[in-house]
Amino acid sequence: MRHFLDLADWSSEDLYAIIESAIALKQEWCSGGNRPLLHGKVLGMVFQKPSLRTRVSFDVAMQHLGGHAIMLGPDEIGLGKRESIADVARVLSGYTQIIMARVFAHHHVVELAKGSRVPVINGLSDAQHPCQAMADILTIHEHFGKVAGLHIAFIGDGNNVAASLGQAAAHFGAHFSLAAPPGYSLSEETLENIATAARQHGGSVRLFQSPTDAGRDADVIYTDTWVSMGQEAEASIRRDAFQGYQVNAELLRAAPSHAVVMHDLPAYRGYEITDEVADGEQSLIFQQAENRLHAQKAIL
Repeated sequence: MRHFLDLADWSSEDLYAIIESAIALKQEWCSGGNRPLLHGKVLGMVFQKPSLRTRVSFDVAMQHLGGHAIMLGPDEIGLGKRESIADVARVLSGYTQIIMARVFAHHHVVELAKGSRVPVINGLSDAQHPCQAMADILTIHEHFGKVAGLHIAFIGDGNNVAASLGQAAAHFGAHFSLAAPPGYSLSEETLENIATAARQHGGSVRLFQSPTDAGRDADVIYTDTWVSMGQEAEASIRRDAFQGYQVNAELLRAAPSHAVVMHDLPAYRGYEITDEVADGEQSLIFQQAENRLHAQKAIL
């Protein structure tokens, strides 16, 4: 039994296999529908945070594959509050064949996996967002026909999305750059994990303070919200810190003409990204969102 908590736990070969499966499952769906590969299987979905893409994509993925999903919100389960995380894991293991959890603290999903007798998927934690990163790689591959050798620039907060995207880029042989203000970069441990994988697969990792410098040779320019759920008390401080890190038309003009824009959503338009860019011809944002569905199928 294996859990899907952090891309660092998986080999590059395994991650390639997931992307190949996602491509095949998407083609199969578009050609008339998926085979019921998960017939009779139940996914238990545990949510501490509100969700659109994670909830709907996992639920629909199970339906497409012949299974069923049960949504359990914070009112039903208070992880570590109403009952212990270990007890929740044991109970759900008796009812379901797989668990997906979208949590605040990464150690909650780790504890859930330790107590579970069935596989656990990290639907999002404060440290990692591996499902999003796999959908991102699927989208980049669809657009460019490859991932290896491409330059992916993340503009903004060195958060969970940046951490998983950097890991994925390294595993697939891409060059990863992060432009973040002082104090908002990735942790040293995460950077070292990315750098180690990058060295093995012909990629690289670079840090910038200037978004323009990071995006100058980028094939993909990626951004995310400056204020994630749970950081609302820091909103004004963060928005001040990230002034100048907006993905806008000026930044795109300094990048290669073929560069595309990505965002994991929800987007706070007018802050980290402008309407002009989010809805423009270079945007892959909604193809990226749709691909959450097909990447999730492959992970399941």
